[in-house]
Amino acid sequence: MLKISELHAYYGKSHILHGVEMSVNAGEIVSLLGRNGSGRSTLAKSIVGQVEWSGVIEWNSQSLATFKPFQIARLGVGYVPESREIFPNLTVQQNLSLGIQKRSLVSTFAQWSFEDIYTMFPRLKEREFVPAGVLSGGEQQMLTLSRTLMGNPSLIIIDEPTEGLAPKIVELVKQNLLLLRDKGLAILLIEQKLTIALDISNRVLVMGHGKIVFEGSAESLKLNESIRKEWLEV
Repeated sequence: MLKISELHAYYGKSHILHGVEMSVNAGEIVSLLGRNGSGRSTLAKSIVGQVEWSGVIEWNSQSLATFKPFQIARLGVGYVPESREIFPNLTVQQNLSLGIQKRSLVSTFAQWSFEDIYTMFPRLKEREFVPAGVLSGGEQQMLTLSRTLMGNPSLIIIDEPTEGLAPKIVELVKQNLLLLRDKGLAILLIEQKLTIALDISNRVLVMGHGKIVFEGSAESLKLNESIRKEWLEV
């Protein structure tokens, strides 16, 4: 589904990504790990067209080089940013409505409804007509993910979804990511927490200094103490 090769990305004259190679397939969770500043978020923003890049990013064998962010979204690529970026003065329902795309503009992947979202996150149903700005951090994270799902993506890129969340909410996020994977979605999970990544990932990538320095199974990363010490542990 998603194939990246020789990817270089820049902020002005700053060269952030240096020849990244990776892929994400349907029905799998690929976790991208690394310390702050390693280039993980820049990779996500490159895929969705928010930063300058060169190389190859293909989605279903189609190059994304000339596409604008809204066009990439219409191809079925969903992005859940670390900053969440909810609209605080709009209600939960209004925020969800902003994620809806015409069926003719997106892939024929499973269509999400308000009912589906509220079944997955009952707390959002309880807060349906509440301004999003008064939601807790965990509720805002649920809302951001749900708004992305309303666009019916077949790939979701999720940047630090458990940052600052209580353990109970982290577990809820984890279980729902597994649910989405089982529905056939491709998921690129950007995380710092080894625990959730190792628990749910089909494959794990480690990034350092703008390059992929490790790729393998969760179990192989658990056994690779040198990679963990050099690129992940503080």
